[in-house]
Parts: sequence; structure tokens; C-alpha cells
Amino acid sequence: MECSVVLPLQGAGVVGTRPRGGGPVQAFWRADRRRRRLASAVAPARCSKMYVPGFGEGSPERKAATNLQHFFNYVAVRVVLSQLESYNREAYYELKEFVSRTSLNDAEIFCKKLIRESPRLKGLAMRILEVRSAYVKSDFEWDNLKKLSFKMVDDANTKLMRDYVLEVSHIED
Repeated sequence: MECSVVLPLQGAGVVGTRPRGGGPVQAFWRADRRRRRLASAVAPARCSKMYVPGFGEGSPERKAATNLQHFFNYVAVRVVLSQLESYNREAYYELKEFVSRTSLNDAEIFCKKLIRESPRLKGLAMRILEVRSAYVKSDFEWDNLKKLSFKMVDDANTKLMRDYVLEVSHIED
């Protein structure tokens, strides 16, 4: 992976300009100040990120965010269904029937179809959008997601490596 840093040319003089007076001592201090100014302007090279090729729709983070949006839509539908089950059975059955014949894999397509289905389902679609937004902003535990992701990846890697070592070394438990 290549890394390049662009340095600003602060204090660079123009060729052919007349030097300022003051003798060699002043020239030394000017050069020292220029060197300090350039050194403070240099940003450390940050090339510790991994290059991930092959994501036409954006970064891996964008892909993960899209998948999370679909998941949050699924959660919101489950919450609204649970609420409807206790106080509005007719709307519950209507939404349940719509969910059974429409895929929840794409949140945007699901919500577009739901809004256009009927006036009652349009209201439920608005409720689902509200619940989805509230859940993402207030209830979802983002720190827990990060911790669990790290732990699950590490545990899965350890298990796979352990299984491989057991397989190639022919050691039985």
C-alpha cells in the first residue's frame, strides 16, 4: 500500500529576490523559524487503514449501514406488529398478511409498497418509519454492537484456527 503526504511550501522564497539585511545571525534565525514552521505544518502520515477493493456501491461501512437499515426496518415491523396485536387486531392481520407476501430484505422497497397498498397500511408505514428512526437514535446499543462484533470475529477466528490445528495434527480430544 502506498502512502503519500503533501507538504505545504510555507516560507518558500521566490528565486531572485533580494535577501534581507541583518547579517548571518539574522539569516540563521529566519532559517530556524522557517524550519520550525515547516515542521509544525507536516501532518503525520496515516496509512494504517486497509485497502478493500470491490465495493462498487461504496465503502464496507456503507454496505454495513445499508444492511443495518434493512435490519432496523425488520425490527420496526416486529415492534409495530407486537403493538397492533394487543389493541387493533384488524390492522395486525392486515399488516401480517402484507408482510407474509412482501419481502423484508430491502427496507426501501418494502416501505414503498406498504405506503401504496392502502390508506390503513400507509398509516402503518408511517408508524414503522417513526419506530425505525426512534430505535436507531435512542434504543440501539451501538457500543455493544462494536464489542460484540470484535468478540464474535475473534472467537470465530480462534475456533477455526483451533479446528485446523486439530485436523492437521491428528490430535483427538
